[in-house]
Amino acid sequence: MDRNVILFIALTALVIIGWDSLVLKPQQEAYRAQQQAAAEEAEKKAPSVVVPETASGTAPEELSIEDALAKAPGRIAIDTPSLVGSINLAGGRIDDLSLKNYRETLDPNSPIIRLLSPEHTAEGQYVEEGWIIAAGDAREQTSALNWSAPENAKLTPSTPVTLTARSGGFVYTKIISVDDKFMFTVNQSVKNETGVAARVLPYGIVVQRGIPEGAGRYSILQEGPIGVLGPQLIQRKYKKALTAKVEETGEKGWVGITNKYWLAAVAPPQDETFTIRMRNKGTDKEPVFQADYSLQERSLQPGATSHATTYAFAGAKKVSVLKGYEKALDKDGKYGIWDLDRSVDWGNLFFLTRPIFFLLDFFGTHIGNFGVAILVLTLVIKLLMFPFANKAFESMSRMKKVQPKVEDLKKQCGDDKVLLQKEMMALYQREKINPVAGCLPVIIQIPIFYALYKTLFVTIELRQQPFILWIKDLSAPDPTSIFNLFGLLPFDPSHVPLLSALPQIGVLPLIYGVVMWLQTQLNPPASDPTQRQVMLMMPFIFVFLFAGFASGLVLYWLWSGILSVAQQWYIMHRNGVEVHLAEKIPFIGGKKA
Repeated sequence: MDRNVILFIALTALVIIGWDSLVLKPQQEAYRAQQQAAAEEAEKKAPSVVVPETASGTAPEELSIEDALAKAPGRIAIDTPSLVGSINLAGGRIDDLSLKNYRETLDPNSPIIRLLSPEHTAEGQYVEEGWIIAAGDAREQTSALNWSAPENAKLTPSTPVTLTARSGGFVYTKIISVDDKFMFTVNQSVKNETGVAARVLPYGIVVQRGIPEGAGRYSILQEGPIGVLGPQLIQRKYKKALTAKVEETGEKGWVGITNKYWLAAVAPPQDETFTIRMRNKGTDKEPVFQADYSLQERSLQPGATSHATTYAFAGAKKVSVLKGYEKALDKDGKYGIWDLDRSVDWGNLFFLTRPIFFLLDFFGTHIGNFGVAILVLTLVIKLLMFPFANKAFESMSRMKKVQPKVEDLKKQCGDDKVLLQKEMMALYQREKINPVAGCLPVIIQIPIFYALYKTLFVTIELRQQPFILWIKDLSAPDPTSIFNLFGLLPFDPSHVPLLSALPQIGVLPLIYGVVMWLQTQLNPPASDPTQRQVMLMMPFIFVFLFAGFASGLVLYWLWSGILSVAQQWYIMHRNGVEVHLAEKIPFIGGKKA
């Protein structure tokens, strides 16, 4: 790439960044400020029925998991092929839930993932669905009730549980069922046994105490309150959610709190109008995040009963499972939860991220190894880009072939760079060479690289998936390190104070550095000495850059580089360009090709 090409790329990036910063970002901030002002104005109107306040602004006393579980007045066990935990009879909420099939580390003896825990624990998170009742001046919500259940009741996919409660002349019933994955269905009702009419409102909430450890580490990842309302995806990262409030009304959707791989969400009937809210009910130092929905207020006459069927999801964001819940939830297959798979952070390039994921998942499922699936996906991408790459390598071959003439021009023009550029452009025109064409494959691959990066980073399907030999988790960086000679020395560099601060350069990034260096040797050298130095340094820079990337992403880039070197060598050889590829490899040498 010559100076003009580099300048073009830099200016293009500057325009994109400037447009985002100066135009799109102010518009988004203005829209958010408008929405927040509308929400605050709605709060000032003091509606007669509101979503329950679950925190007083000061954090309650922190308890251990064991103490918090024992403190409940009673619990109903949950046991399914995917979940284990219990329902708290105080409030009828699900606040004890772990995922049987997911562990914290690759160690098969490591603890299983705990998703939900009681409110008063360090990172307490729970889901709850119930009613708010207003009759005259009296107001009640089911989160304050102690529920009862049949003796020895246990929630399994084949045995729903029925919870009942009485208070203030109202009879409440919850029939909770669960499938073999992560979805709870709550058929609930309230009967008015008073002599006066009441107003009732069904609600669902997800509460998260504090910011989970490690959350917010990655700027490209959505972690915090999230919801879908019709076509709109509404999300706030934890730090933003400390002060930002959301209140919007519409149809079809859900609301919850998400982390990288896990989601706790509640969903109302998809054919009714509802309002979703997101807010911090605690303080900046001790936040308590709440994401909730409430259906429209209903009138409940004496002797009448009101019914609502609502849903709660608590589990892993496996795309096939999420898509299944979008299709149908009821026995008749009439409707499911709208756009539940948007809880996966597909990013702004979702039109690339989603197809790449589905291809990768298809190959991985049928081949049985996601590392091999990445290799196959790379071949597919290479085939799609073949026409562009072919033209680029043809142009680069011609440029390398005329390199002796370029060197002659440099001698003839001396220090006159303007004349040199003019003569070089004339030479390229005579030889029908487009200098920019060599950059085209790189430019096209940038969004693909980002989309694959997002796919490997956010989809749980790649979590803890092995490839071969030392690669046990394609979603994590290469576990080997140059500092202990890739495991030959008996210590872990990441635990050594000085070495732990340095990039742990593994085998895959190093091999990629060699491949990238070979590729630079095949390319025609830049005319400017500074540019040549930069290009020579790029392989070393990328070794350090890729050290912290997911090994699956480095595997893609490595295999793509190997295929590019092979394709470029073949095209150059076919065009009569002398290529001494074997001699370029240190310590190997070889015959001229």
